[in-house]
Parts: sequence; structure tokens; C-alpha cells
Amino acid sequence: MNAPAGRSLVGVVGGVGPLATAYFLARVVHLTHAATDQEHVDLVVHQRASIPDRTAFLLGRSTDDPGPVMAACARDLVALGARAVVLPCNTAEPFLAQIEAAAGVPVLGIVRATVEAAARRVPGLRRVGVLATDGTLAARTYHDELARIGLEVVVPSARDQALVTSVIYEQVKAGRAGDVAGLAGVADRLVAAGAECVLLACTELSVLHDELLPMTTHVVVDSVDSLARATVRRAGARTTS
Repeated sequence: MNAPAGRSLVGVVGGVGPLATAYFLARVVHLTHAATDQEHVDLVVHQRASIPDRTAFLLGRSTDDPGPVMAACARDLVALGARAVVLPCNTAEPFLAQIEAAAGVPVLGIVRATVEAAARRVPGLRRVGVLATDGTLAARTYHDELARIGLEVVVPSARDQALVTSVIYEQVKAGRAGDVAGLAGVADRLVAAGAECVLLACTELSVLHDELLPMTTHVVVDSVDSLARATVRRAGARTTS
């Protein structure tokens, strides 16, 4: 599968989770500056919902390693012509080096794309609130990326993190309505603790982005939108904003 001249075919390791991947694909379309079908980007998607749970492995609750499975998916995408790979999953970030080594092409990181988007949105940004899975927080991928550019992390209390986890796993992943009001309350408390913006650092939370925005006056940076824009640019197209 070959992309048109000046364009690159981008592979998507999907299914992590399935709804979040579908949402990511929709955001790529909406964030592409295009007036015709042909001006949109070319993607090849591997919707591998059976990839083992990233959080369970990172927290030592499972020995079922998702890394080799995601790496195999990336190799499949490269075999189909992909010249770069994206993973719309924040908790997969610790596996990126393994996946990139297996694929032999660049893997776009959702964490870096999101942190850079936050820095652009808030001039002089110093402290950032992070809404993410337990696995992402334990792996400290956002802590490390934010520290790299001199920013501090604000994370939810244990009680608030339990609410965030419930929204991700028991609601969005389970196909149920998300507790958006509860999530807005967690964002409020992160800002009260000093955060100058709040990251939706889990793609399941991104699914609730449009519902959350009317409930908060804080700056909210969405990881799916951040990765979608990076994907459009990598594919050689223009973004709408």
C-alpha cells in the first residue's frame, strides 16, 4: 500500500481500547485540513483488542506482557507499507522503545505530543495536573516528560484516583456512561492544588472530552487530540488548528 507523493502512510496499533481507537480515528479526520477525500491522510489500522491490559502488567497484577503483542502489530503495519506507527494509548508509552525497535520505523509518542501541546496552550506553564490510569502514573511517563522541560506534576488524591480508574475501566471501557461531573470535580481539585492545566492523559477519558468541557473553566489538554494532530503532520497533511 503506497501513499501519494509527499505523503506517508501511518499505521495505528488499535484496540487499546477499541472505543478510544475509534475516537482517535474520528479526531484525525476532524483535525485534518481537507476539502476532499483525497486530501485526508492514509492510515492502516490494526484493531487488536486482545492486546493484554497495560496497567495490569505494569502494576504486576498480570504476567501477560503486552509489549511483544504490540510490537508484532507494528511489524504487521510496516509490512503493509506504514512508514510511522502511532499508539492511541497513554499506558502503552513504556513499551514504545520495544515497539520501535521491532518495527524499524518511528513510533509517535502520545505523552510527548500531549506535554508539548500543554506547553503551547499555557505560556509560562509550571505545574500540570494529570488524569491517567494507575499504570501510567506508576510508570511515571508523564512525570519524566514534564520534568524534562522543567514542569511539575500534580496527581489526584487516592480517593480521586479511584474515581478516575472507575470512569476508565468500569464506565467507558465497559460501554457505560461516564461520571463526567465526578471527573470535573477531580479536575477542580487538581487546579486547587496548583495545576495550571489538566491533561486527559488516558484515551478513554478523551472520549468524554466534549462532555467535560462545559463543566469546567480550566484549560484541558486532550491526549487524543494531541496525538491526532501529530499524526496528521507526520502523514504530510495540514491540521485545522
